[in-house]
Amino acid sequence: MTIRDTVGQLLMVGFEGTEPSREFLDWLQECRPAGVILFSRNLVDPEQVARLTNALQEHAPNPPLLIAIDEEGGEVSRLPRGFTTFPAASRVAACHAPDAAYEMAKVTAQELRAVGINMNLAPVLDVNSNPANPIIGDRAYGTQPERVCTYGLAVIQGLEDNGIIPCGKHFPGHGDTTTDSHHVLPVVEADRARLDAVELEPFRQAVRRGLPAIMTAHVRYPALDAEAPATLSRSILTDLLRNQLGFEGVTVTDDMEMRAILDHQSIGEASVRAVQAGADMVVICHQQERQRQVVSAIEQALERGDLLWERLTASVARIRALKEERLGPFQPVDPSRVAQTVGHPRHKALLAKIQDGSRVHDVERS
Repeated sequence: MTIRDTVGQLLMVGFEGTEPSREFLDWLQECRPAGVILFSRNLVDPEQVARLTNALQEHAPNPPLLIAIDEEGGEVSRLPRGFTTFPAASRVAACHAPDAAYEMAKVTAQELRAVGINMNLAPVLDVNSNPANPIIGDRAYGTQPERVCTYGLAVIQGLEDNGIIPCGKHFPGHGDTTTDSHHVLPVVEADRARLDAVELEPFRQAVRRGLPAIMTAHVRYPALDAEAPATLSRSILTDLLRNQLGFEGVTVTDDMEMRAILDHQSIGEASVRAVQAGADMVVICHQQERQRQVVSAIEQALERGDLLWERLTASVARIRALKEERLGPFQPVDPSRVAQTVGHPRHKALLAKIQDGSRVHDVERS
């Protein structure tokens, strides 16, 4: 692989519009990223999503692309009308039926696969331990680690059993913050014993079960690293996540364009630091110019010796293994057949049961 092929594989990029512009398709060829992330701004209806993912894969220089989305349910749902979109995690857990969470994930996975999306940046494995938290709240499955473990693991299994790569987030835990990392850099002041008992437990259990991908938190944890937020911390991403917890999958950053990062350094500098810390994939969701800056910064860090070639190739090997094990060769989806799966009456029936959680106590796996 060339230097650009290797550096590009460390990126997951977003774009504007409901179809890839010629400029973006040219950038795909130049940047050579491992993945693309989709948002509501890119999506119109199920058939359009299928055409979009086909176009992205057909123009990918290193297919198959990881095509990812944040489809948690509730307020963090990117899918347009026509899909079966479920309530927030806390509402699902209120059904008191882990099988309901599994079935919800199964339906979500089937509908994502039908339109060519192969990775879901979910579930949230944060424990909602702080009532003042402005960003997690009902995105979490509960206020206790045991509940988050039970429902988070059910969702991971439901996604994986139906062909979607899950990505647990936000390591090592965003639940005890009082600020939003989209806007500022939050700090979790808990000591190591408390972090072990609460924040880390869902991730620990998911890693033991073979979770293939984890997203980092743009949050600082003084008990783990006195200075750097998790995304930029070798103590957290390498010493803790890989060496202590034994994680062997792909580590994905949260969006590097968030203020928790950009208020403190350039996106190029921060991305180099994230890779040095142990991140495998750097996510830049919006501006193409910033994506260019990241590619340039990583290549320059290689030239200076600030990043070792072996460090990059280790990440690329993990990303390639994930694709080979979970995706296989690219097969285009048929937009004309999407309606056979997306919004199926059986899916809508499950949604109705979960919305009326008092009746969901023994959902059978179909």
